[in-house]
Amino acid sequence: MPYLRVGPETIYHEVHGTGEPLLLLHGGYCSLENMRPLGGLLAERYEVHAPERAGHGRTPDREGPYGYGRMLEETVAYLDAVGLDSVHVVGFSDGGILALLLALEHPGRVRRIVPISANIHTDAFVPEDYPHETVPQAAHERLDREYAELSPDGAEHGAVVLEKLLAMWTAEPDIPVASLAGIRVPTLVMAGEHDAIRRDHSELIASSIPGARLVVVPGTTHMLVSERPDAVAAEALGFLSAGG
Repeated sequence: MPYLRVGPETIYHEVHGTGEPLLLLHGGYCSLENMRPLGGLLAERYEVHAPERAGHGRTPDREGPYGYGRMLEETVAYLDAVGLDSVHVVGFSDGGILALLLALEHPGRVRRIVPISANIHTDAFVPEDYPHETVPQAAHERLDREYAELSPDGAEHGAVVLEKLLAMWTAEPDIPVASLAGIRVPTLVMAGEHDAIRRDHSELIASSIPGARLVVVPGTTHMLVSERPDAVAAEALGFLSAGG
């Protein structure tokens, strides 16, 4: 089984494809299954490293609250454990936040980043009266089902994971807008047409990073990586393979 010891924890991860190394980071309360179609397309050109964080997918939960600072440390520890000095990073939602934090705090470890449906503040979400569905009910049901099927902690532990995630999402992230000017690696920001993250927030992230641009995938929600993996992969692959 593809388990790996990373510091004091044991995590599940998969590696697919050949080429330059690419780190694929899933979202909160997601697993690699949510990213698998996208990962498969990326693996046609890259060596894709896809870990599952604590409490997600096949990786057991750990004691204590969640926080982006600790997740960042664990992500860097994963890169060390698999012997990767620098990687491209494609991250969705919480994984997109980690992509931004890697570029800010560990710039030598990243080559290009693609943060998808990421936010830098807790007030980034669309209002409750937003007229479109941002995370379809079917997606919620699928995530619940995948957690129950995959988690070594048992289906009932999903409530604990969600409680810890909601506590984190209420308080974090808090990345100063001005700090984004310090990101010097090429960046492609992506979002869904009807994302849970406000369009102006995604535009703010892209406009604050030197040379970055925003791509909005038509007809998608916050779950664009599973709704249109072909479109997401096409944009990401075109960007990652660009020179300069």
